[in-house]
Amino acid sequence: MRLFSALLLAALGALGPVAPLRAQTPLTTPDGFAVPQPGHRFEFPRDHGNHPDFKIEWWYVTGHLSAEGGRRFGFQATFFRSAGPRGAADVNPSFGSGQIFLAHMALLDVATGKFLHQEKLNRAGWDAASASGTLDVRNGAWSLRLADPTDPSPTPRLELTGGIRADAAFTLTLTPAKPLVIFGENGVSRKGADPTAASYYLTFSRLRAAGELTLATDGDATAAPEKLRVTGEAWMDHEISSSQLSAGQVGWDWLSVQFTDGRELMLYRLRLADGTADPASTLTWVDPAGQTQRAPFTLEVLDRWTSPATGATYPSRLRLATTDPGTGTAVRLLVEPLAKNQELTGALGGIPYWEGACRIRDESGRELGSAFLELTGYAQALKL
Repeated sequence: MRLFSALLLAALGALGPVAPLRAQTPLTTPDGFAVPQPGHRFEFPRDHGNHPDFKIEWWYVTGHLSAEGGRRFGFQATFFRSAGPRGAADVNPSFGSGQIFLAHMALLDVATGKFLHQEKLNRAGWDAASASGTLDVRNGAWSLRLADPTDPSPTPRLELTGGIRADAAFTLTLTPAKPLVIFGENGVSRKGADPTAASYYLTFSRLRAAGELTLATDGDATAAPEKLRVTGEAWMDHEISSSQLSAGQVGWDWLSVQFTDGRELMLYRLRLADGTADPASTLTWVDPAGQTQRAPFTLEVLDRWTSPATGATYPSRLRLATTDPGTGTAVRLLVEPLAKNQELTGALGGIPYWEGACRIRDESGRELGSAFLELTGYAQALKL
């Protein structure tokens, strides 16, 4: 579950009007886009790529990196695609008005608490694109692609290039430690009662990361940048949809956890206007072999943080209660941000949201793994 269409729709005004709607044969949704269907047969590398019949799509990489001496970083690299009106690309194909691409990059230096982030927004064309037959998406100089674009294996190697203005740059090789996970029932991840509120949700829940991180030297424009060799672990989501909100939903809390015992956990709590959770909210465990199992859960807010930039108040420490499918016993986990200020403020006219690196502890204080948490709808309610 990721922040996607709300950001893109809010940002479309920055690019001006798109080409007018042309008459089309009606598809599954009122505006002519496909909806995920049960039993879809995925084929790779094709399904790692762009799906133009669907309105919204994103490729999301988050992770934790370490350099020599134990220096620690959290990072986010996100590529969003949103389709304009059906037929828009045919009206002016050279301008690429039929597809909009938004990208976010963020980096946390855990030792200092310094949080860097940047956004890019472009129409499809010379500065932004995504291939349909394989994973190859870019926005400006940022890119995410398969090392071998024809690799059909369940564990293909990925290459990520990103950065934040002149402050930071990174190049990472991402190698799956286990096969791709497909979340949901019969291939469809439900997000609400509305029949269109669903996605194909594809995830590499544990990627080995290795590469180089370059940091500008603070306060000295003449000094050479700092170059660090980094290693760590990452998580990658690829979601394909045409709508993910149902009536009454105002936002969501999304969490991914990588435990030191080789398991992972993903949850999304879809929040309703009255503060309760939509019944479509779900938690899924991923075992060391990549098999999934759902479990009930509750999230309790233990602390809050108010952004000095936007005034939004976010949960900043959470208690997760669920059942461990390996033992059948109840577990209570503490989700603790590595820095309170990891808010992306919506610089391009989008919606502010919080997404950041966290640690996971048990209630005795023992650290059990690392995590990423996304909090949306706190600055303002998301809308259909």
